[in-house]
Amino acid sequence: MRRNYLKIIYSIIFILSIFIIWSINIYNNLIQFNEKTKTQWGQVENVYQRRSDLIPNLVNTVKGSANFEKETLNKIMEARAKATSIQINDLNQNQIDKFQKVQDNLSHSIGRLLLTVENYPDLKSQQNFYELQNQLEGTENRISVERNRYNKYVNYFNTYRNQFPRMIVSNLFSQFEEKGYFKSRHGSEITPIVNFAT
Repeated sequence: MRRNYLKIIYSIIFILSIFIIWSINIYNNLIQFNEKTKTQWGQVENVYQRRSDLIPNLVNTVKGSANFEKETLNKIMEARAKATSIQINDLNQNQIDKFQKVQDNLSHSIGRLLLTVENYPDLKSQQNFYELQNQLEGTENRISVERNRYNKYVNYFNTYRNQFPRMIVSNLFSQFEEKGYFKSRHGSEITPIVNFAT
């Protein structure tokens, strides 16, 4: 009788040990995926910061051109101020959407500025403006690359986190909540119509 009792206790201890080791392994993997995602988020913020740092130089170059629309410059500086003031503490979908909305507003303002510059051929031909415009274009490409990488890491994290039975362990810890993705802009699925007839 006592032998059977000891076998049961040893079996329970063995099963609990396996469960604890399995849980620790899942926890450590979640930490690894979470840190990779946060590191990649840092890269996304880095390239957005690079773009924000280029904007004052671009605006100052444009200001040097006489009679340039001050309203356009004010709007771009307001958009930049909003974009640099937003802080993301949690990488959930709601926070990512807020960040993306502010950054999209800044991108729209930059686009308006560059369209307005078309009316100023002297400004377009300036070497400083040309170089800043090229740097801005390169930074936009970097933003796209880093956002795609971030989405890839989020996919790895969310897939790993949401698989059963890992989901049980991940739901025990608040730092392992699902991460949010960058999404395409609203309306970007519509193909623009180019018409030279008008």
